[in-house]
Amino acid sequence: MKIFIWCNKEKDVVEIFVKNPEDYSLVMEEVHAHPILGLIEEASTDHRLYFNVSECRCMNQDTIVRHIGELDILNIFPNMIENGWVYHRLIVLSHKDLEELLRRLENWGWVYKILRKVSFDGFIASSLTLSADHLFSGLTEKQMDAMLTAYRHGYYNLPRDSDVQTIAAKKKVPRTTFQEHLKKAENKLVAALIPYMHLFNHASPTRRRSIKVK
Repeated sequence: MKIFIWCNKEKDVVEIFVKNPEDYSLVMEEVHAHPILGLIEEASTDHRLYFNVSECRCMNQDTIVRHIGELDILNIFPNMIENGWVYHRLIVLSHKDLEELLRRLENWGWVYKILRKVSFDGFIASSLTLSADHLFSGLTEKQMDAMLTAYRHGYYNLPRDSDVQTIAAKKKVPRTTFQEHLKKAENKLVAALIPYMHLFNHASPTRRRSIKVK
């Protein structure tokens, strides 16, 4: 499974993606056997769990985020946990602060690997302007629900696990209505993404390869 964590230094939001549906019940049992501190909200599907935690734990003494926050470094949430590793995306404004962070990690006994480094030349900064508000604010609740439902049923898998007719029947709505909401959501998302794709396309092929996430 993958765990994503967002934090604003007051509250944590935890999202767990279960890769194998048959493992879902095991994950649920494990979570409830070790309740999260200050859990105020929980939601789930057959593949995902969501938790809204009332007390942030990032600034505890033994967390990496606390050390990042004490230095001239920006932690770009969400942090991801998978296969025993925690993944952080950082904007480092000073080499000495990065060296200090690595020194602290070693002193605490953490094992770390730097997977990728990109020069801070403004390209990353411009990419951060692609916000969720910008992407999704134009979608209605029904359009978002249609796209999320289609995704959960494997509509966007290759090959597809389901079709519009089947999904609409499960939701007990007319096929034409569901398809209209889905198409409008897709069109709005593509329209929102195209300007950023144009900007990315203007970068040289060498530059695009250098920032590609592998």
